[in-house]
Amino acid sequence: MRIWKRHHFWSRLAIMAICTMILAVFGTKMVFAQDAEVTAPSMDDIANLKISIDTAWVFVAGFLVFLMQLGFAILETGMIQQTSAVNALLENFTEAGISAIFWWICGFGIAFGASSGGLFGTTLFMPGLEAANTPFVGNISVLTMFFFQFAFAATASTITTGAMAERTDFIGHLIYNVLIVALIYPVVVHWIWGGGWLFQQGFFDFAGGTVVHTVGAVICLIGAKMLGPRKGKIWGKPLTAHNLGLALIGTLILWFGWYGFNPGSTLGITGGAASTVGIVVLNTSLGAGAGMLSSMIFQYFRTGKWDLIATMNGTLAGLVIVTPGCAFISPLAALILGLVGGVLVLLVTDLIEKLKIDDAVGAFAVHGGGGIVGTLAIGLFAEPTLTPFAANIKAGFGGLLIPGGSADILITQIIGVAAVVLWCTVTSVLMFSVLKAVGHLRVNPKAETDGNFIDAYEHGQTIWPDILPLPEDVPAGKTVPATAVGD
Repeated sequence: MRIWKRHHFWSRLAIMAICTMILAVFGTKMVFAQDAEVTAPSMDDIANLKISIDTAWVFVAGFLVFLMQLGFAILETGMIQQTSAVNALLENFTEAGISAIFWWICGFGIAFGASSGGLFGTTLFMPGLEAANTPFVGNISVLTMFFFQFAFAATASTITTGAMAERTDFIGHLIYNVLIVALIYPVVVHWIWGGGWLFQQGFFDFAGGTVVHTVGAVICLIGAKMLGPRKGKIWGKPLTAHNLGLALIGTLILWFGWYGFNPGSTLGITGGAASTVGIVVLNTSLGAGAGMLSSMIFQYFRTGKWDLIATMNGTLAGLVIVTPGCAFISPLAALILGLVGGVLVLLVTDLIEKLKIDDAVGAFAVHGGGGIVGTLAIGLFAEPTLTPFAANIKAGFGGLLIPGGSADILITQIIGVAAVVLWCTVTSVLMFSVLKAVGHLRVNPKAETDGNFIDAYEHGQTIWPDILPLPEDVPAGKTVPATAVGD
C-alpha cells in the first residue's frame, strides 16, 4: 500500500509538470492573441450601454409602481367592511387593465405628445403602431416611458376608488375610471411633465405630489361628497375596518412600491441621475418614518391609545408629502415635512368628517393634504444646488426659507396647485353629475336594503362565505349577520 501511494504521488507530480510546460510554451501566445483582438469601446458602445442600464432601471421602477395597485387593493379591502370587500378588490383590479388600454389609446398622447398651446398633447397616440422604440427622453424610448407613466396613471385612478368605496355603482366606476385616465389626469400631466404651460412657468413636481396625488385626491373628494355617506354611517364615528392585518400588508406594499415611484422618476440611473437617486431614496425613507412616528404619537396624546390606522395613514402621508420635492430638498427638510404630514393627515381627516364627507379610507387626507402641502413646500425648502436637475427654469433659485432664497418658486407652486385643483374640481363635478343623472353614480338601493349588501347584489360573491354568506345561502329561520347591512 505504501508503494502504491508513493507511485500515485509521482504520477500526479508528473502530470502537473507536463501541464506547466504546455502553459509556458503556448499560454503566452494565446494571451497575446486575445489581447490583440481587444479594442477600446466606441462612443456608440458606451451610449448603448447607458440606454440599456437606464431602460432596465425605469422598467424595474415601473414594476414597483405597478405593484402599488396590489397595495391599494389590499389596504382598501382591509379598511372597509367585509360586505364590500369583493367590490373593492374587483374595482382595483379592473383599474389596472382599463388604465393600460385607455392610457395607450389617448392618455399618453394627451400627456406627452407635441404641445398645443401648452394645454394638451396632439401626437404619440397608440404608441408602438408607428414609433416603436424611438428615443423619447434621455436614454429611454417612447415605449419605456409609456409603461412607466401607465403605472402612474393607474395609481391616480385608484386613489379615487378608495374614498368612494362601499357605495359606488360598478358600471359608474368603470366609466369614471376611463374618463380619469383618458382625459382628466393626462391634461395635468401635460401641463407639468409634458412641457405644458406650468412647466414653462417653472413649476416643480418631481414624482407626482400634484400630478398624481392631488389629482386623485380632489376627484375622490368630489365623488365622495356627491355620493353621500355609506349606509349606517354615524358622523364622528368611523365604520369598523374589517381586517387591519390586510390593511397593514397593503400599507407596507405601498411603502415598498414608493421606492419605484420616487427614485424611478429620475428616468435613468446613469450620469447625473445616479447621484440624485441617493437623495431621493433617503428623503423618501425619512418622510415615511417621520410621518409614522408623528401620527402615532399625536394620536396617542389625543386618545390615549396607540392607533394602528392612524399610524398607517401617517406613514402614507409622510411618503406623499415628500414626493413632489424629494429630489429638491435636504434630508432635514424631508424629516420636517414627514413630521408635519403625520399630524396633518389626522387633522384633515377630522375636518372632512366635520364637513360630512364620507371618505371611506381617508384618501383625501393622505393624498390631498400631503400632495398639496408637499408641493407648496418646495417653494420653502428647495435647495439651489438640487432644483436645476428638474428644469433649467429658475435654476439656482432657492426656497423662501433657504438662505438667499426668494418667493419666486413658492408663487409658481401656488399658481400651479390652484390651477390643478380648479381643473379637477370642474371636470369631476361634470363627470359625477352626469353619472348621477343617469343613475350610475351610487349603487342600486336594493344593494343597501336589510338582508342584502353590495357584494351580493353587484357580484353574487362574498369574501368570507363561511362568516358572511350570501342572502340566498342563509338557512331558513336565520338572518344575514348585522355586518351584511352596513351597521
